[in-house]
Amino acid sequence: MRRENKTSTGAGADESKSPAAHTAELLLECRSGSLKARDALVRRFLPKMQRWAKGRLPQYARDVAATEDLVQNTFIRALDHVENFDAQREGAFLAYLRQIFINQLRDEVRRHVRRPAAEPLTTEPTDDHRSILEAAIGVEALEAYDQALQTLPATDQQAIVMRLEFGYQYTEIAADLGLTSANAARMRITRAIGQLAKLIDHEQLRP
Repeated sequence: MRRENKTSTGAGADESKSPAAHTAELLLECRSGSLKARDALVRRFLPKMQRWAKGRLPQYARDVAATEDLVQNTFIRALDHVENFDAQREGAFLAYLRQIFINQLRDEVRRHVRRPAAEPLTTEPTDDHRSILEAAIGVEALEAYDQALQTLPATDQQAIVMRLEFGYQYTEIAADLGLTSANAARMRITRAIGQLAKLIDHEQLRP
């Protein structure tokens, strides 16, 4: 991706603002065609996505596409269609990127299944880079988790993704969602996770 040597983060974005306000402003500038705003969004979210995505691509499929390539493609797809996305929160944009990545991941796995088996590459670590979620529930449950997650209200989805998958602090989530305190964010996430667990159980018990 193209990099700017300048330190400015967008045509008019102010980094002293809250992350949510700054992200929303950068997205607005992107819709107006600002390349500086595009680069600023990449700089802000690329490290988060790279850390999260490590080990997500199954070992046997790594001869098809490297995880980092999928992350790069995720940003290209997201920013090329930014006019279709209206994010007022940092968590909303992060969840949007996450879903694009997962959709690509599923496509790559399906593509690999249709091909003859090849020797897996071992250039990327797996277990040492599992997300908090993978460590908690296991890789086998992730598909049921993703399906159940999509049925929750958008703000609950974003809160769960920020906390369980990207490791945001409760204070950061509270600020992003406009909640009054870290404790309010904790309670919101606890309730959402409880609802998510019920949905996962229902999905797994379905014949």
